Amino acid sequence: MPALTLIQQPESAQMATFEGYVRQVFPRASFAAWMDWGEWNEDYRALALVADAEIIANVSLTRMNLHLQGETVRAWQLGAVGVLPSWRGRGLSRQLMEAALTMTSSDPVLLFANAKVRDFYPRFGFAPCTTATFVADHACDPDDCPAPSLPAEAPTTRELIHHLAESGVTSTGRFGASGYGRTLTWYLANRWVPDPRQLDPQTLVFCRTEGDCLVLDDILAAKPFDLGAALPRLINAPIRSIRFGFTPELWWRQDCKVGTDDDAHLFVRGFAPAAPQRFPVLART
Repeated sequence: MPALTLIQQPESAQMATFEGYVRQVFPRASFAAWMDWGEWNEDYRALALVADAEIIANVSLTRMNLHLQGETVRAWQLGAVGVLPSWRGRGLSRQLMEAALTMTSSDPVLLFANAKVRDFYPRFGFAPCTTATFVADHACDPDDCPAPSLPAEAPTTRELIHHLAESGVTSTGRFGASGYGRTLTWYLANRWVPDPRQLDPQTLVFCRTEGDCLVLDDILAAKPFDLGAALPRLINAPIRSIRFGFTPELWWRQDCKVGTDDDAHLFVRGFAPAAPQRFPVLART
């Protein structure tokens, strides 16, 4: 009989076991570098079913501060939900979801699923929620003094990320979060986003270019600033548009084209975010 195990601050053996599970269920992802960096803390909890010293199924819970229409609420985000292929079809996901939701009690909960399991989460009181895309037409040429990149491998970089994510200006107040620095560093550890660009000692921008489009994934800043004026320092070639990884109502007052993100399968429980919204991509687990 698999044993239900809560992993909060894992030792090296538990880390290796968790990484083994992740590699089998999510082949493109890894927690190894993130764990080596010491990023797993008490806000991240793995609720696992263990058999013969192997994690065979898991639901992870991340404690978060959500920002909903100007209010801050304590909430949870679920992630890394899965079952090893050889153990599927035995009701293990249902068992774990019921246990996880017992832990979350009446707190708001969100998760991002994949398209194959869209019918699963409504059984537990989750409702699907449309995620928007925000694209602005904006022509811009690069500046002669580009913002430097900070290496994610450096502990000082991650310390700054944690500080700004906890105490800085939120990227969006409509449906956003604060204190998610350790989720953001997971993307850096997997090299899914480039190293942050530092506009000044207390401002980091996570961005990349795709053709003539600047993809602006996130902003961590101690105070508001003029994003339009800063854009030339974030690009190496001319751009014609900006695609935001968050609802940009606080940072971009100009017109945006609003569409629907068909690849973001958001489910919420215990709350309903105002539309249109885009939960920050680097705060998703």
